[in-house]
Amino acid sequence: MSGNNIQEFLRSKAAQVRGLNPIRAQGVVTEVVGSLVESEGPLVSVGDLCEVETADGGRTRTQVVGFRGNRVMSMPLDEGGQLQLGSPIVARDAKARAPVGASLLGRIVDAFGAPIDGAGPLRCSEFRHLYQAAPGPMEREPISEPLATGVRVIDGLLTCGKGQRVGIFGGSGVGKSTLLGALAKNSSAQVNVIGLIGERNREVRSFIEETLGPEGLAKSVVVVATSDRPAPVRVRATFLATTIAEYFRDQGSDVLLIMDSVTRFAMAQREIGLASGEPPSQKGYTPSCFQLLPKIFERAGNFSIGTITGFYTVLVEGDDMNDPIADASRAILDGHIVLSRELASANHYPAIDALESVSRLATSVALPEHRDSAGRLRDSMATYRRAEDLINLGAYTGGSNPGIDSAIRSREDILHFLKQDLSTQEPLEETIGQLQALARKL
Repeated sequence: MSGNNIQEFLRSKAAQVRGLNPIRAQGVVTEVVGSLVESEGPLVSVGDLCEVETADGGRTRTQVVGFRGNRVMSMPLDEGGQLQLGSPIVARDAKARAPVGASLLGRIVDAFGAPIDGAGPLRCSEFRHLYQAAPGPMEREPISEPLATGVRVIDGLLTCGKGQRVGIFGGSGVGKSTLLGALAKNSSAQVNVIGLIGERNREVRSFIEETLGPEGLAKSVVVVATSDRPAPVRVRATFLATTIAEYFRDQGSDVLLIMDSVTRFAMAQREIGLASGEPPSQKGYTPSCFQLLPKIFERAGNFSIGTITGFYTVLVEGDDMNDPIADASRAILDGHIVLSRELASANHYPAIDALESVSRLATSVALPEHRDSAGRLRDSMATYRRAEDLINLGAYTGGSNPGIDSAIRSREDILHFLKQDLSTQEPLEETIGQLQALARKL
């Protein structure tokens, strides 16, 4: 081991020792109902970690989720432990902290920051708290610089800026994972942090090896908490991914934070809230679900030292864009990209419905000639959509409306511009050039 590696290793261990608490806080389990553990003591705060001694002599980690009277309520983070009444429960000072460092690049970790890719241990000398408050409004910089995503329809019609927060809304099977992989591989961001929250086990490896690929993984950190993991683990993984993104931002990087998905994060919090006695509200979601959304979204943004651009996928039940989580997310985020099942069924990929999608910052980050060309293209698309039924029925007579005639003539060229093989990257300059050339024909 070289001298630099030894120093890094010693700094890592010193940071762990400094975080230890020599005082042992202990309580006793009084009730176990479903996934909720109630205990008398120990003296802890919400979010703290505890350990319960199980009947088989092992230990099960739990996370404190609330209090009821003088009882502590926690939920297991591990599975398979035999919990029983009277078991000792001990507070651990592993407060909600996570290891961060440059060695995370190219690695795949779980919700606790432990590597799961078999590539050896991490050497991180710094630990950060997961549940930090979002920066205040005066700590943010105006968003004025575009982020090139390499996807024509986004760069051309839904231009995003560095530090923007964008939701990707769609049902299952409309190409969300493929779009996310393209963003991670082709965007101009220097670092990707990808949170796979509540994903199927089968799809995690497929996304990393096939969709993301070695090129995308090399500049990425992937945080995984699959659907079979306990609800507190899925919530913790969401905050871990955000915390890692903040670390790289503080190193001066432009970070792309991809969260897949916000809906499964909210479902995990709903499970925690219902178990701890919160009253259900819209479609069974508890108030804490809506309380946590801005705590995640507002930690991204443009800051003086670096940027975090967030892309957050939102699953919509039955393609209903008025789903409570979709509606709450859309109100907070700086734009939304709607994926259409109709377009996906017609083999139109990426299946982005450009007319239903919007980037609230496109006017701030795109040049005037770019905005003008994008507006003319959207006008033509909207004109065609309004007359589409008449055109398909053969009820429209050519020459009766110049706007519709132009929309019909340019239809195929516009579709060609909107479609793209996402395995290829389209430079921003070329996208703008194609867009302007197309607009001049309208």
